[in-house]
Amino acid sequence: MELAHLFYRETQSFPTSELYGLVSQMRRASISVPSNISEGAARSSLKERKRFLEIARSSFVELDTQLELAINMGYLSNTDILSKEVNIVFALLPNPLAKTR
Repeated sequence: MELAHLFYRETQSFPTSELYGLVSQMRRASISVPSNISEGAARSSLKERKRFLEIARSSFVELDTQLELAINMGYLSNTDILSKEVNIVFALLPNPLAKTR
């Protein structure tokens, strides 16, 4: 959720022309990650929990791509904090496809 907050804060400075483009996409993807983790945690079966983790990881990868695009377009100035947080969160996300015992 902290990562979503960071993305909301950082996208406030984007050009207004990106409000319904990159800003909207980044905010939606950043919200999707914790939302799907939460929803998956509430599911009763392991199969369902794994599916929601897959969706969370997919949203996260989408967000990472959008972050790279925003950096390349010069929309972000404080990329160190965002990049660090992105790496931390990705490391914390379990890989739902990994074999578990």
